[in-house]
Amino acid sequence: MTPWTPATLAALRDTFSLHLAAGPAGPDAPEVEVGMVLADGDLYVRPQRGTTSRWYRAAIGHGTGRIRVSGETVAVRFEAAGQDAGTAVDAAYRSKYGELAAFAVSAPSRLATLRITPA
Repeated sequence: MTPWTPATLAALRDTFSLHLAAGPAGPDAPEVEVGMVLADGDLYVRPQRGTTSRWYRAAIGHGTGRIRVSGETVAVRFEAAGQDAGTAVDAAYRSKYGELAAFAVSAPSRLATLRITPA
């Protein structure tokens, strides 16, 4: 696995959300803006609608894609983290988003936790 660059890690820590696109790059590749957190050095995202979310299904189906944060685009891999990262990710969402974190700490969202790593 390629590690995050220090600049990307700083952007991920300091930015409210990122843009995510699953699958091959292209001018028509749809992006979705999602909240994200770093927990135990890893990047995680959770869909509000759990495993029924379109972007979640696309990310799992393709396994690769891109994220865009603070003007930088990074090729990434997506993997289901499930409940393995539950407590640390819950705490990170609550710390970063406060009351807004309710969407990300629900049972359906926890089941759809994605770990994102640089490709």
